[in-house]
Amino acid sequence: MKHEVSVTGLGVVAPHGSEPDALFDALLDGRSAIQPIFPDLPKPAAAATVAFDETRWFTKLQLAGVDRVSQLAVAAADLALQDAGLARDDTDPERIGVYAGCGMGGAAALEAAYRGGMRVPPLTIPAFMPNAPAAHVAMRNGVQGPVLTYSVACASSSVAIAEAAKAVQRGEVDVAIAGGSEALIVPGVVLAWQAMQTLASFQPGEAATAVRPFAADRTGFALGEGAAFVVLESTEHARRRGARSHATLAGWGLGSDATHLTKPDAAGQARALRAALREAGLQPRDVGYCNAHGTATRIGDVVESHALAEVWGADLDRLRVSSTKALHGHMLGAAGAIEAVITVLALQRRQLPPNAHGSAPDAACNLHLVSPGATAAPEIEAAISNSFAFGGTNSVLLFRRA
Repeated sequence: MKHEVSVTGLGVVAPHGSEPDALFDALLDGRSAIQPIFPDLPKPAAAATVAFDETRWFTKLQLAGVDRVSQLAVAAADLALQDAGLARDDTDPERIGVYAGCGMGGAAALEAAYRGGMRVPPLTIPAFMPNAPAAHVAMRNGVQGPVLTYSVACASSSVAIAEAAKAVQRGEVDVAIAGGSEALIVPGVVLAWQAMQTLASFQPGEAATAVRPFAADRTGFALGEGAAFVVLESTEHARRRGARSHATLAGWGLGSDATHLTKPDAAGQARALRAALREAGLQPRDVGYCNAHGTATRIGDVVESHALAEVWGADLDRLRVSSTKALHGHMLGAAGAIEAVITVLALQRRQLPPNAHGSAPDAACNLHLVSPGATAAPEIEAAISNSFAFGGTNSVLLFRRA
């Protein structure tokens, strides 16, 4: 028997704050959290950072050996569980799982170790290992079921949510805490991304509008940090405990390009899109919104546009598209999760975040982009969130209104 999968909890710790509705309102208003960082770097850099008070979740003693990436994960997961109204004794701890995405692990711990010379902090290894966020979420909540980490670059937390949904659907767990975190705004990581020439360029005073997805003058993305988690459970389990459902996670598509480590492939992305539609039992015309991967890179945006055009065909103009990375940055391992939360809120509120800073769209990206001021979507019933990673892994999540 396959169980329907409900999203009953949303938790975010993001550059726009830790309230999902406040985050969504900021996106609707086009408020950018991207700002200049590290003025001493050879090249100007910008990122979206989180104002985070770790003492809300940790004592000074508990913080020993806990990197920022794990702190953010614990906070977002806790907020998601609170939103779901799920008490610790509501479910057998062996029937709860944690499914977490993390692309790079504890970047701050690793940076400190490199800069410390021969004096390396003794807890560096447990602080920077990529599965630390999942482990800390599990320990904090007494989870005794599967505790798994997915490190799949930009698709990490989208893959984690898809795998969690499969476990709930098959009855392997009753509750899944699924999402991801990333905290890599440290000089070494920023310099590495600059060396790849993927980060957006900008003039002084223009960092906030530097990221322009699908625009003719786009130059790349800005890094972001944060965490987002959702609580997934079968619809029957949610009803039994009187829980509210934000949305149904109706479909997911996972696959690989198997062509190139960093260059995306439209055919591979199209396969993941079709797989998500097939799992949900929907046709392209049934889906009204796409939260695009939309990194504002020269190649990536065109490839994603071609993939959507290949699958939607004559119905492409009915699919409204935006990339919210223009405003909250590219959170890498947490990107799929934060964008999944945004997609759920778009369905719930029947409003779509605009595609910011794209007043001059690229003709090669022939998409129905959501314009600022034209965000109402009164008839929307289903939406997708795309995450396409270095390494060629493609992940698509498809949500339906509750």
